[in-house]
Amino acid sequence: MATAPAAEGAAPKGGGSKKLIIIIAAVLALVLAGGGAALMLLKKKPADDGEDGADTTEAPAKAKAHAKSDHPPTFVPLDPFTVNLADKDVDRFAQIGVTLQVDDPHFADQIKAYMPAIRSNVLMVLSHKTAVELLTREGKEKLAKDILRESLRPMGIEPDEEDEDEAPAADGAKKKKKKKKAHVESPITQVLFSNFIVQ
Repeated sequence: MATAPAAEGAAPKGGGSKKLIIIIAAVLALVLAGGGAALMLLKKKPADDGEDGADTTEAPAKAKAHAKSDHPPTFVPLDPFTVNLADKDVDRFAQIGVTLQVDDPHFADQIKAYMPAIRSNVLMVLSHKTAVELLTREGKEKLAKDILRESLRPMGIEPDEEDEDEAPAADGAKKKKKKKKAHVESPITQVLFSNFIVQ
């Protein structure tokens, strides 16, 4: 009979170790299932980001197509302008350095050929500005648009619709005529200021 209690004692030990093994296996299965689920979610997320990434790579491709060039832009610096401003109360002047950014180096050579007319137009624009207009960020942005427009005119390129819509019209009929003009993409992509002093 002594062997029977020993056998009974052994049975509960074996059953306990079996329960422990089953519990460990269940926990391990849960951990593996959770890890697998996390891995699947993480794999899906980069795939989604990849899809978004594909959209973002298409956007620069569209921007590249819009720019129509694979080479870096060309910068055409103009000699600094020193001009009396249109302030009536006090004599004020501005010294402004302007650089034109173009995508096509051949167009940069064309700009240089028209430089006297371009400088004259820019001087006329600057001489009609007041110090108050030039000291604000909005004033500088408007000046850049005006310089862009006046830099294109000597070459026979009409300003695009956006610039003309902002210009005040004497009556509605003139403004409508300007809207009907075909949109021409500007070869000058940006007007940059290298120095800007108003005194």
